[in-house]
Amino acid sequence: MTDEREDGQDISQGPARRRGIYLLPNLLTTGAMFGGFYAILAAMNGNYLHAAMAIFVAMFFDGLDGQVARMTNTQSDFGVQYDSLSDMVSFGVAPAVVSFSWMIHSLGKIGWAAAFTYASCAALRLARFNTQVNVTDKRYFVGLASPTAAAIVAGMVWSGHDAEVSTGIAYLAALITALAGLLMVSSFRYKSLKGLDLKGKVPFVVILAVVMLVVIITIDPARVLLLMAASYALSAPLLWTYHRFVKRTSPNPYATFKPKKNVPDSDSVSDGDDGDRH
Repeated sequence: MTDEREDGQDISQGPARRRGIYLLPNLLTTGAMFGGFYAILAAMNGNYLHAAMAIFVAMFFDGLDGQVARMTNTQSDFGVQYDSLSDMVSFGVAPAVVSFSWMIHSLGKIGWAAAFTYASCAALRLARFNTQVNVTDKRYFVGLASPTAAAIVAGMVWSGHDAEVSTGIAYLAALITALAGLLMVSSFRYKSLKGLDLKGKVPFVVILAVVMLVVIITIDPARVLLLMAASYALSAPLLWTYHRFVKRTSPNPYATFKPKKNVPDSDSVSDGDDGDRH
């Protein structure tokens, strides 16, 4: 007769598998998802300023949960899936709804086509990342990370939240929304910042630069954040063009993505956007 635990597990099969989820990092992920959810509600009620700000709040929590998971060694498969679903809400659906409700709804079918392009590209971006996490070069992101794309859309809405609806602005907003989505599914490789050692010592000038950056952001957060996100989004296409036509580098470090087999897995399995899964 085989002994069994109270939970029904056969003792002969080894120790019982630990059940449950890690509380703190997943609470932070929930906070990120709530930011996206609130952004949708605010946009539906015409409060575009708060909607755009909520997406940036979601970005903060999304980055924080990965840091907490890594520092506390609380990564899990559950966290990987939960974080991806949270990203889809906060950086896929929410920016599309906010952009559509704010301005591009006035374009009719063109407006909802641009919004859907963004949302569907975000879903494809996350799905591609989850299936290629072990075959990509960890120094780069393949395609624009979803939080950065969301920052472009949210920064655009934040900068013009009080602007009156006009055909010219609506077409520009639709173009930016669609392009942000297409960059997510592009093959451009973006330099990853995941290798930064936040625990190690850094030169004093780095601390000074961070302080100055915070000061600049507080002066005009909407436009500065939009400029930062747009600059990063354009960096890969511009660097690809430079290496391809000016420097004629071969191989081009920013060339289109080619999967690598047998690439060792790293400590981090994130979308760039998200920090470590938990």
